[in-house]
Amino acid sequence: MRIVFMGTPDFSVPVLESLIGSRHQVAAVVTQPDKPKGRGNGIAMSPVKETALKHGLTVFQPVRAGEEAFIQKMRELAPDVMVVIAFGQILPKELLGVPRYGCVNIHASLLPKYRGASPIQWAVINGDQETGITTMMMDEGMDTGDMLEKRVIRLERKETGGSLFGRLSLLGGELILSTLEKLEDGTLQRTPQNHGEATYVKKIPKSLGEIDWSRDADVIERLIRGLNPWPSAYTWLGGKMLKLWEADVLPDAGMAGEGCGKVLSASESGLQIRTGRGILNITSLQLEGKKRMDTAAFLRGFAVEAGTQLGRS
Repeated sequence: MRIVFMGTPDFSVPVLESLIGSRHQVAAVVTQPDKPKGRGNGIAMSPVKETALKHGLTVFQPVRAGEEAFIQKMRELAPDVMVVIAFGQILPKELLGVPRYGCVNIHASLLPKYRGASPIQWAVINGDQETGITTMMMDEGMDTGDMLEKRVIRLERKETGGSLFGRLSLLGGELILSTLEKLEDGTLQRTPQNHGEATYVKKIPKSLGEIDWSRDADVIERLIRGLNPWPSAYTWLGGKMLKLWEADVLPDAGMAGEGCGKVLSASESGLQIRTGRGILNITSLQLEGKKRMDTAAFLRGFAVEAGTQLGRS
């Protein structure tokens, strides 16, 4: 089939590469406009644009997907289908009607759960046992179209937002080929979503990463994993930001009298912190202005005593 691909970040790249390596024809790639890079006059291309140019593909970068000139360009391309994954803009009705078979979206959750942004991180933060990829036929709503196919995976015990991101992006590249094959031969089944069961997740702000030490240790540990590598969970130590990368939950050991956020012990095995319920043992961290390191290495250069209070002073 003749395909127009729409996507922007790293998550979209495995799907684009899967299409390029298939028997289908990628007629064009649509991605977000370039952005300024750093303090100089540099320009940053999206990962999708970099991949497209590497393969000699035509690239379009509309400021708005609803621009009439852009929609007319898409009509001239006459695609059989548009494949959309993490493009970054809502597609108008006029554009959705351009492809012969419509627009197929790849979403990183088991719809109708986790419509919207950041479903990957929230699956980890919420302690879900499983998640997956859904392909769906796009309509004018946000992730509300008919479901086409799903693939389910179980989360690993120490799954992070980053590791799940990688697994689901590869799974999306596999699933889209199955969906397109069935779409082309007429065997694809469309299943309407149960809108009453829908849940929504918003884009994650950096402020979500600030640790509230009054929460349970297992809740904090999941937050650390879910926000690894971006935007990262953090607290404060001596007035400096301290990013937390890895941690374990320890048995309480009868220390309920200690204040939340206080260091109970600091050793090569980790920083043990009192929480609202349970003890969090931090094993990998990064002090503001320093490199990420394990706790043992950190303590060799930075003394932390029992009783030290973490958090904003």
